[in-house]
Amino acid sequence: MKKRSLLVTLGILAFGTLFVVSGVQASDVPDTFTMKSTVYKEAKKLHQPFTHKKHAADYKIACADCHHEYEGGKNVWKEGQAVKKCEACHKDPKKPKGKDLTKEQKIASHYWAIHANCVGCHKELKKAEKPTGPTSCTKCHPKPPEK
Repeated sequence: MKKRSLLVTLGILAFGTLFVVSGVQASDVPDTFTMKSTVYKEAKKLHQPFTHKKHAADYKIACADCHHEYEGGKNVWKEGQAVKKCEACHKDPKKPKGKDLTKEQKIASHYWAIHANCVGCHKELKKAEKPTGPTSCTKCHPKPPEK
């Protein structure tokens, strides 16, 4: 009987630990960070810091507008779930070009995934004549200082 109680207690503790750890992962985000990706061997351009707190708290952008997990064409990601890095799914460092790109090519491309999400939102706001973040290449990616 004591062995069974010990196993039940350990099971509850293990489950509780997983619950707490997943909550920390989802909410333990710095206010501002730079989105660096491991898909590129070297950065050719500098990246502007991303203001996570402003986007979430000040601009009231829903978490699932940026974070996603697709199943059957639907975003099933829920607030509080662990957040994967973009390159977990968008692994291709190339920037495929052309008007006839397939949906699969765009999804696989880290470049297109980031630009569709970030710049796409900024351009929609600009078109609606609302305040927005940068919409041109050099505003997000200034030239690095010469060596």
